[in-house]
Amino acid sequence: MPPILQAIHVQKYYGAFQALKDVSLSVDRGEVVCIIGPSGSGKSTLLRCASQLESIDGGVITVDGEIAGYRRSGETLVPLGDAQIARQRQNVGMVFQRFNLFPHRSVLENLLEGPVRVQRRPAEECRKEALALLERVGLAVKAAAYPNELSGGQQQRVAIARALAMRPKIILFDEPTSALDPELVGEVLSVMKELAKTGMTMVVVTHEIAFCREVADRVIFMDGGAVIAAGSPEDMIVRPQNPRVASFISAVL
Repeated sequence: MPPILQAIHVQKYYGAFQALKDVSLSVDRGEVVCIIGPSGSGKSTLLRCASQLESIDGGVITVDGEIAGYRRSGETLVPLGDAQIARQRQNVGMVFQRFNLFPHRSVLENLLEGPVRVQRRPAEECRKEALALLERVGLAVKAAAYPNELSGGQQQRVAIARALAMRPKIILFDEPTSALDPELVGEVLSVMKELAKTGMTMVVVTHEIAFCREVADRVIFMDGGAVIAAGSPEDMIVRPQNPRVASFISAVL
């Protein structure tokens, strides 16, 4: 069975600046992978490319065996149309640093927007599923509230529920606790830990090293737009062998 997500020699430029340098990695079904490293190392850019929010300038990204943004015609890669790219994007959930909830819609309406309007699933079925997801993240009582009535931690939990409502095959988390006050971080990490236990495939860009050690199956270290090292939490956090990784871990713990 192919990996659910695979990056093969991926390159990404912003003008003359190379943000991703020959990045290759894979994520298996049900795996939790944490990506760590200093700011500006390409971690968030990689997630944005994997979710097709950004295009790549070289290499290939596949999701569930499909080439992201392209189809193969013989030896040639042919760009997909907007409708086909939109279909592919539904396989990848994304949770951002800043929640990105619709401010003029209630919590429940935020969860229903994608399944009903984009996936065109039956409204009542989606409503029941959305309420169950809000229960799962501990926010069933906030279904009628609006984002500005919630704390940052509550908004991020809604964002996680919204990603799940699309029934993705993998969820990408881009530093999901970095915009939160310290006392709110725990409630979001708790939801993510429970989600990991269910077998959801997750890729988490984070500076929460204790979370990585407890939850991750693998830890990947990026620096300067490249993957420098990868291994188990034991090899990467507890007893890092790579000097650059060891230096980073000692600085953040």
